[in-house]
Amino acid sequence: MENGARGSPTGLFLAIAAAIVAAAVWGAISCSLPWALGAVAGINAATLFLYGYDKAVAGGSRLRVPEKVLHLLALVGGSPAAVLGQKLFRHKTVKPSFRRIFWLIVVLQLAAVGGAGWWWFSRGT
Repeated sequence: MENGARGSPTGLFLAIAAAIVAAAVWGAISCSLPWALGAVAGINAATLFLYGYDKAVAGGSRLRVPEKVLHLLALVGGSPAAVLGQKLFRHKTVKPSFRRIFWLIVVLQLAAVGGAGWWWFSRGT
């Protein structure tokens, strides 16, 4: 199926990612682990899987993962797996527009974590 044959593939790849996350959450709960741990693991597993899939089909005629899906997964917590996928598969490492958005996401996440840490420790406990 071509990219334009049935509209955008965004929904398909988001559904695949959601299924991976759901499986990881279910696995965490089944093992008496916090569901949030499963969610983070699932988001990172989905991100790494989709980077690998996209690299494998790049240059061919198979359906590609839209960049906005890769960015969204990084934004919701998959940035560690995105960095790993870029290094491991040598994928999405050259295109400047993709790299700018990706590293902006990482910087915003680091700022959010730093701000949350500062707030937590400055509460006066």
